[in-house]
Amino acid sequence: MKPDVLIAVVGVGAIAQVAHLPVLAKMRGARLVALCDNDRAKARALADRFEIPDVFGDIEDLLGYGALDAVVVATPNHLHEPHVLEAIAAGVDVLCERPLSLTSRGVEGILEAAASAGRKVLVGNNHRFRSDVQELGRFLRGGELGTLSGIRAGWYQTRGHVAGWRLRRPEAGGGALLEHGFPLLDLAMWLADFPRPLRVCAQMQPPRGASVVEESALVTLASAKGISFTFDTSWSYVGTEERWWFEALSSRGSARLAPLRVLKEINGKAVDVSPMGAAARESAFIQSYRAELAHFLSVLRGDSDYEFPTDQILVHQILEAAYRSADEGREVQL
Repeated sequence: MKPDVLIAVVGVGAIAQVAHLPVLAKMRGARLVALCDNDRAKARALADRFEIPDVFGDIEDLLGYGALDAVVVATPNHLHEPHVLEAIAAGVDVLCERPLSLTSRGVEGILEAAASAGRKVLVGNNHRFRSDVQELGRFLRGGELGTLSGIRAGWYQTRGHVAGWRLRRPEAGGGALLEHGFPLLDLAMWLADFPRPLRVCAQMQPPRGASVVEESALVTLASAKGISFTFDTSWSYVGTEERWWFEALSSRGSARLAPLRVLKEINGKAVDVSPMGAAARESAFIQSYRAELAHFLSVLRGDSDYEFPTDQILVHQILEAAYRSADEGREVQL
């Protein structure tokens, strides 16, 4: 029997509390051995709740802990890159919440450091692991719906839910586009097998009040193979509930998520061929994190192949082009 993988979580904010900690605490083959956060009192309370032995207030002290195989980095965006690099230098594998860095050059630097040190770095793109997304991927990649022509996606969050470091560009790196557009962009490109991006055009709502990041963004992306993408994001939506949508358009059909519905043209008519049982019993959010963390553990134990996350460079380059397009008021060629 293989020994447990010894894991620490760095940053004990909301995502760690609702996803990483409760999932890892019950996962076979993993053992949570430490938490690290500059708010030691909060970390200590969570450690007691999940029966985690040690707490640290500084990542350097954590990495000197010794008995540690991997860390989950869930700190604010601007700390991802330095924390990942410190973990790599200490000989520890990493799962980092997105974004891996605030810049494409930062991502390149992390990947170079990981390759040189022989360490594994995975990015927390949890939507890829959703059961409905996995089903959608089988339809698209198997050619069931013909040739993919476009993906239209959006995420509207109602006003008043964003505060703190997420409103400050030096710490967040961006606003609604980075927070909500990044996962949509990554998911769309992944399902489309990362076609070469050609042109990006973006418009953004200027920040208001104390915010120095955009509150909404509309991005269109043209790529090779004739595939086009549209991403519509906002975290200042005036409405009664949050909205999230994702639809793929193909030559012989279409498919949408949440819930998964697949339509295929048969004898000139649209026929519902949605798979039964694609939806998980638990929420897509928790199910995706459970599957993502199980994959991380499987990679570390050598039971699954490790894919070097070079695709994240392209995702960041597209985002950078979108911000440049909005700033300069023109289409940007890639």
